[in-house]
Amino acid sequence: MVHHLNCATLRPVGGFGGRLSPPRMVAHCLLVERSDGLTLVDTGFGRDDVANPRRLGRAFVAVVRPALDVAETAAAQVASLGHRVEDVTDIVLTHLDLDHAGGLADFPHARVHVYGSELDAGLHPTFRTRARYLGAQWAHGPHWVRHDVAGEDWFGFEAVHALSDDVLLVPLHGHTAGHCGVAVRRPTGDWLLHAGDAYFDAGEKLTPPHAAPGLRAFQRLMAVDNPRRLLNRHRVGELHTAHGSEVTVFSAHSAEEYDVLAAGS
Repeated sequence: MVHHLNCATLRPVGGFGGRLSPPRMVAHCLLVERSDGLTLVDTGFGRDDVANPRRLGRAFVAVVRPALDVAETAAAQVASLGHRVEDVTDIVLTHLDLDHAGGLADFPHARVHVYGSELDAGLHPTFRTRARYLGAQWAHGPHWVRHDVAGEDWFGFEAVHALSDDVLLVPLHGHTAGHCGVAVRRPTGDWLLHAGDAYFDAGEKLTPPHAAPGLRAFQRLMAVDNPRRLLNRHRVGELHTAHGSEVTVFSAHSAEEYDVLAAGS
């Protein structure tokens, strides 16, 4: 079974009623029940972020305006579903940005799967990237599992098995150096693709792609390789168009996509 979790509600400043940016965004995570334990895809913010939001940075908090509700943390939602945090054996990350990896410390015994170039970028940030990677979120010393080779074919994408053949890392670099999508096979046989920050707005996977101008500008600003980001966004849109009956594509931050999937899960 796959549960859709919102692990951070965001209400960006300056949206002007959705004309520049959505009035509400989410941190869409997945909790996958497997025979050998629970797998979490991304974590959103963690309990330490909620308790001490200053560590996220004043500018980030002021602009993004996260709700910082402890009930939205992955740890709280795992418990509300009747599980223990120790039952989460694996965490698979799209990337290490602070709004995707904040909950790592809440699951200290879990193996943390991440693409190798992203792990290198997070552990050794540059002057440009150090604001997005918050080392305090993994100061507990996670059990990192590095993935680099991506030779499997998955709907025309390179992929690498993170956990057997049901959870895959799909490199979608550009937003960050080692940004990936995470593909999860559902019990029904079809797939979910958590596209992370390959795009932000549901309209970006359509033809032609469209999004609020503030989101477009923010994505350009944050990309470490914008041409590559745009190429991968285009490829994700092609996947949605050609294989929408077999693969449900969603982004980390679209509240529209989250609401639909959470209601149907």
